[in-house]
Amino acid sequence: MTSRLRIGVIFGGRSAEHEVSLVSATSVINALDKEKYEVVPIGISPEGRWLSSAEALRLLKEKTSITNLPEHVFVPDPHHKALMAINAEVSSSASKPVDVIFPLIHGTYGEDGTIQGLFELADIPYVGAGVLGSAVGMDKVIQKELLKQAKIPVTADYSFLFEHYQSNPKKHIAVVEKKLRYPLFVKPPNLGSSVGISKAHDRKELAAAIELAGQYDRKILVEQGVKNAREIECSVLGNDDPVSSIPGEIIPSNEFYDYDAKYVDGKSRAEIPAKLPRAIVKDIQKHAVAAFRVLDCAGMARVDFLVTKATNKIFLNEINTLPGFTSISMYPKLWQASGLSYSQLLDKLIELALERHSAKTALKTTYQPKNAWYKE
Repeated sequence: MTSRLRIGVIFGGRSAEHEVSLVSATSVINALDKEKYEVVPIGISPEGRWLSSAEALRLLKEKTSITNLPEHVFVPDPHHKALMAINAEVSSSASKPVDVIFPLIHGTYGEDGTIQGLFELADIPYVGAGVLGSAVGMDKVIQKELLKQAKIPVTADYSFLFEHYQSNPKKHIAVVEKKLRYPLFVKPPNLGSSVGISKAHDRKELAAAIELAGQYDRKILVEQGVKNAREIECSVLGNDDPVSSIPGEIIPSNEFYDYDAKYVDGKSRAEIPAKLPRAIVKDIQKHAVAAFRVLDCAGMARVDFLVTKATNKIFLNEINTLPGFTSISMYPKLWQASGLSYSQLLDKLIELALERHSAKTALKTTYQPKNAWYKE
């Protein structure tokens, strides 16, 4: 390469995982090879305000909301392959063409296909799954339905709208108790980092868990708990020919791997590689790659499993299309244990983003009918 690639790293955003995003972005920005890449930090405040590079770096440093900032309004411009500022007085590095966007907004508006649609409109290559893969990967209700159709093992579940639950709580709790057995896991389907997730051991805890999840999502997902389960994670990398890492095991500090156990108390630990029979490892890797393909993912994903201790029965728990990239995050750690360093992993993800964009650019986007009927 005669010049460095410009990599726009987008972080923050209007998500319950805002703080996780800031830590992931700091790790990625520090690890990107500055001889290969010119890094363009692009921050989004918790209120949804886009920040210039200087303001974005301030957000990373202070880790708190920044007030009294100038307004930035951007439109996707495929001609310039950039997000163009339409404020006449604004000069932003985001308005200059970038070669690849590396989105690190976990959760809402970053991992759910919304910001991926913006990149598509701007015709900018970006790391990770596209609009469809991001959307179905984020929505655990839709995700599980697709996995069931593909014969990939998942836990039994029941989902409903929170609004419907509020109109008749007793009815929905009765249906849950008929279909499933305690303990149960109650989730807002469109969040990550275990935000809003509860484990319910009885009817009272179930009602409280539903109310909590309803604060974060219009839909509620209730899943059958798996007793004496090990939490196993596997990383996937690639586009049309994805490959899987060795699996690792999470040993949570709490009853399950909730937000505090992941990020706050520092007492959870990872065992890499997971101590599993070779045949079970192969099955986990097979299911991880199969799920990646079924959900139309690209670039990367971390696939989480539950494996029973007594019989090694496997359940795919969920897929994360934009996994954490902090120093303690399993996605890069699993690849490091599989022989791919953190910086090499970033290089590969950028390469995959350019590869996918090149393939899409080769497709036709116009059609010339035999007769110009539209001119009549």
